[in-house]
Amino acid sequence: MGALFLLMVLLGAAEYAYHEKNLRSIPIRIHVNGTRGKSSVTRLIAAGLREGGIRTFAKTTGTLPRMIIHDGTEYPVYRQSKPNIIEQVRIIAFAARNRAEALVIECMAIQPYLQSLCELKLVRSTHGVITNVREDHLDMMGPGERDVALALLGTTPPGRELFTCERDYSPEFETVCRERGARLVVVSDAEMRSVSDRDLREFRYVEHRDNVALALKVCRAVGVPDDVALRGMKKAEPDAGAMSDLKLDFFGRRIHFVNGFAANDPESTGMIWRMALEKHPDVQRRIMIINSRIDRPDRSRQIGEALASWERADRYVLIGSGSYFLVRYAVKAGIDARLFTNAEDLETEVIFEEVLKYCKKSTLVMGIGNIAGPGLELITYFRNRSEDMPV
Repeated sequence: MGALFLLMVLLGAAEYAYHEKNLRSIPIRIHVNGTRGKSSVTRLIAAGLREGGIRTFAKTTGTLPRMIIHDGTEYPVYRQSKPNIIEQVRIIAFAARNRAEALVIECMAIQPYLQSLCELKLVRSTHGVITNVREDHLDMMGPGERDVALALLGTTPPGRELFTCERDYSPEFETVCRERGARLVVVSDAEMRSVSDRDLREFRYVEHRDNVALALKVCRAVGVPDDVALRGMKKAEPDAGAMSDLKLDFFGRRIHFVNGFAANDPESTGMIWRMALEKHPDVQRRIMIINSRIDRPDRSRQIGEALASWERADRYVLIGSGSYFLVRYAVKAGIDARLFTNAEDLETEVIFEEVLKYCKKSTLVMGIGNIAGPGLELITYFRNRSEDMPV
């Protein structure tokens, strides 16, 4: 037994030494964390660096886990079982074998101690990024939003730079950076304004100004000029769950479908709902599709409570599982129970038919809650029938 234990220790030490060698071979390592926009910012930074002539690899763990190689080609990340942070070791080894000059990698940990472990032992980034702090995964990072901020700050790189757009938790960010000897770099209002409305319109999907401004600041720190980085970002493929606004003409009914499934915290979801209403003020009917997960009761409660504070939809179509939690809190907050339609466990085409029942000549349909399962399937269903789908 003693000899076996010693052998296991030696093998573990050799494996970690190999991992450290791989890390040293990649001079630029960018670790992206945050509540919303991690996948988008990872893709934007990688695209900006590629355009600047840096041999860049990226890995996202958003809607669908993807490895993006140096020429922008994407491959699915193969998993034998459930997601595990050790996957990052395999990704780093792949990038090192392929002579990566830069690796942009999205944090895949949720548990606070695992987020810190990912940075301190697995990635050891040269540049840390935290997009923002929102109320999400409170069951693991909560109970409050400040606790989420402290959990995310576990990926602060010691002795390096931490980039962020977050303003609400400045004292916490400054304290943790001071403790780890890191320099805090916050995107300024002027840098946010420098991303013009015209720039945003030139993306093939709906991208957020703060995501672009944050990615530009990171690229600038690495040595890529803004105009070069932005040119590359506009070519980038979006995450499968990226916000989109699709147009359908279905037998004389004009339908605008806004994909907001990936924004599953109340603050981000409410913001996207307001954006959709402002963009389509003249529609005759407004329908919200809410995808719930029975293993996320806290998220269902948050969305249910928030519904009453948002401008009302004319109909709420419920898909996924565990929507009972959401309806209970929504009704308690003041939403009329008769406005809900239960479409749980229905096939995608049947959900589509349920939505059509409530559509008028011009209708806004927006999906929120969660992108997993029926959310992603419904996005594909609408996209395949939209005017944006190439013939």
